[in-house]
Amino acid sequence: MGVVQKVLVLVLFFLSLTSAERPNIVFIVADDLGWNDLGFRNPDMKTPNIDKLATEGIIFNNAYVQPLCSPSRTALMSGMYPFHAGMQHMALVRDQPVCVPLNYTLLPQELKGLGYATHIIGKWHLGFCKWECTPTYRGFDTFLGYYVATEDYFTHSDGGYLDFRDNKLPARNYSGEYSANTFAQRAVDIIHRHNISQPLFMYLPYQSVHGPIEVPKRYEDMYPNVINQGRRQYSGMVSALDEAVGNVTKALKDRGLFENTLILFTADNGGPIEAYANNWPLRGGKYTIWEGGTRGASFMYGAGLQKTGTTHDGLIHAVDWKPTLVSAAGGTPETTIDGMSQWESIRNGLPSPRTEFIYNIDYFEDAFEGHAAIRVGDYKLMLGYPGAFDGWHKPMNRTEDDIPAQPVFYTGDEPVHLFNIREDLTEHNNLAQTMPDMVAKLRTRLEEYNKTMVPANYPDGDPASDPSNFGGVWSPGWC
Repeated sequence: MGVVQKVLVLVLFFLSLTSAERPNIVFIVADDLGWNDLGFRNPDMKTPNIDKLATEGIIFNNAYVQPLCSPSRTALMSGMYPFHAGMQHMALVRDQPVCVPLNYTLLPQELKGLGYATHIIGKWHLGFCKWECTPTYRGFDTFLGYYVATEDYFTHSDGGYLDFRDNKLPARNYSGEYSANTFAQRAVDIIHRHNISQPLFMYLPYQSVHGPIEVPKRYEDMYPNVINQGRRQYSGMVSALDEAVGNVTKALKDRGLFENTLILFTADNGGPIEAYANNWPLRGGKYTIWEGGTRGASFMYGAGLQKTGTTHDGLIHAVDWKPTLVSAAGGTPETTIDGMSQWESIRNGLPSPRTEFIYNIDYFEDAFEGHAAIRVGDYKLMLGYPGAFDGWHKPMNRTEDDIPAQPVFYTGDEPVHLFNIREDLTEHNNLAQTMPDMVAKLRTRLEEYNKTMVPANYPDGDPASDPSNFGGVWSPGWC
């Protein structure tokens, strides 16, 4: 056998070996879940399945996301800061002719190139005005779920029109089924049909626990001691999510896939205080660049992790999950994205390679979700409006609705807030007046990022999106 043939044999052997060892990956995103809304942080919450994965895996204490849905999902799927993609302003609205830039290679496309079967079950919310924007055109083999921001959990409609798809076709046969159960059942079905000679990537961006506050009564009844009805129902929604996660992990075990599966769980933003979520003891919540809006409940469990049953305190940002999962799958992450692979540091319990990140940069005229903020080392600089709602709020378990007043919106870089987050996680002590040199240092660094910002692509709605033009279904084909 010649040298070329020997090299070819070795290459083919290596590829077959690494393919066989590639883990299955299940990426779970909980929508609007608060920092304090899981049992491993709050014993009042009944989430045994999630708690077991978290406490036997690695809980992330410093894993950051964006203040809102679409920006976070942009970061998760593309590995790019939303302010580099024009996706930093608010969540996409159903009639806007926009989606995540089509020139980006998304996570499922990367994994598909590594030989993975790729499936999405749940919420997309990255734009759908034309087919090229939708999941099965962006790397997913199959899709069951919905395109827009929010909908009824049982009718799967938004604004009176259906928003539920099975691949490209409207899915009309799920009316009356609670979405957490529907999504879990589809995941179970895929797992049982999966060709085990091929690695599996399953992206599960659940509708739970985003509003509207809706849940079958049997889950609400799990919280008889919670007097506030909204909080009781929200808590039930969290437990329904937990049951769904448990059903998926059981299917993986039944199929013999669990031991070679890596599970990543994250919230997409902090919990909305006005919708009964809770981020205690963090300040603020969804819509804000306070820690309560950007520090996501997150953990990892399973294949490849060497140091488990612990917490990881290193800085992680949502842009890092794409390259991290590509690394875990045996691939080589892109070098032109904002994210960096955290795989070696996470799996081996080593310090994070990340020393800074951007919370948000948004100079849109009504940047309601936070103007600008940066973290460098232990310090966080915030300029201007941080977003609503503010304050520190315990769960509304035993009170009537205790929703804070929304502050008056204001523009510009004032006021200035500076916090040492490692020493002051709850953001009580503003150091801006006493540490002007640190303010100047971080402001200079933020200005360097400002030079690379892409203006927010947040157009007005287009009446061509009207579902009455598409048989009463929210549909692509109008941009």
